[in-house]
Amino acid sequence: MCLTSQRDSVQELLDSQRKKLTERNDALEAMMLALKEETMATTRALSTKIEELDGELALCRATVGK
Repeated sequence: MCLTSQRDSVQELLDSQRKKLTERNDALEAMMLALKEETMATTRALSTKIEELDGELALCRATVGK
């Protein structure tokens, strides 16, 4: 094989690997975004529940007298 042909083969391999890595990176970014959104939704739901429980605790304390 001549040097130009070898260089072209290596460049094709590098381009192929770059494409695969880019696709994987895009998929990981999409998953991270979905996880972040899910985490934010869970955090909001938990905050709401904590506020509700704090209210119930205050009522219980008032009823018991503490």
